[in-house]
Amino acid sequence: MIERLLRILAISLSLIVFAGFGMFAIDEFNSASTHQTNELAGYEQAAPTPAGERQREARHSTLREYIDDANDVLLAPFADIVGSGSRWAQRGVPALLGLFFYGFVLGYAARFMHGRGKLPATRLTAGRSRA
Repeated sequence: MIERLLRILAISLSLIVFAGFGMFAIDEFNSASTHQTNELAGYEQAAPTPAGERQREARHSTLREYIDDANDVLLAPFADIVGSGSRWAQRGVPALLGLFFYGFVLGYAARFMHGRGKLPATRLTAGRSRA
């Protein structure tokens, strides 16, 4: 039960982080000419400024904004790791760390819980068949 919930959570959070970064990458390819304007407004940071958030809300659909907001919350612990540099680094490093922790670590925890749940039952059945 717990392992299934952890596995679903790991997959769901990883998909949100992956979708958020994927949409960022598509925006980067489509709007290369507006690079300087977006950078000055703080539009494409992992944790955008309030002005950047308002600008992003005006440009994106409601579904896209929900994904971006969820992505902001999930990547907030990793947003300050890359202070300056390219926008790809500002978005890519937190996304990779998010995928690592939400995907790999939660997935590992789910596999660990799955193994822990079956280990005592295996021991009990093995002990009864010998007696």
